Amino acid sequence: MSATGLEVFDKTLQTTNTWLDEIEATIGPDRKVAWKVLSIVLHKLRDRLPVELSAHLGAELPLLVRGVYYDQFQPAKQPTDYNLDEFIVEVSKWLSDIRPLDAKEAIRAVFMVLSRHLSPGQIANVQDALPHDLRGFWLAAEEYIIPPLGA
Repeated sequence: MSATGLEVFDKTLQTTNTWLDEIEATIGPDRKVAWKVLSIVLHKLRDRLPVELSAHLGAELPLLVRGVYYDQFQPAKQPTDYNLDEFIVEVSKWLSDIRPLDAKEAIRAVFMVLSRHLSPGQIANVQDALPHDLRGFWLAAEEYIIPPLGA
């Protein structure tokens, strides 16, 4: 029996929970923190990308995650010009109201989830749009990827 009565909602809840489980495997067990990490890193990534590419990335996200991705979206302000250090500082600033957390680990956790679950072509397009140092950080994060939980 369906938990919500709609298959599309059940699917997005299941997928989102899988993503949060994988983030928690990197940053530690706390569902609310994992959700905030996912939200903040996606916002900062979205804001770094050209609008069209940002929209293509958003289209590949699970429905529930897509909602948070577009929260407070201001396409006229894109793309911002973050390098790796500035990206880390921005993520850290937005995560400062939760338990102490290494922003690099938070970013790595989200990049690993995206690389594991989205199409390789889309990930390559996003990575190619990033500054060299941020792209290199993401590529290094991919080396940490293990098979999805339950696989």
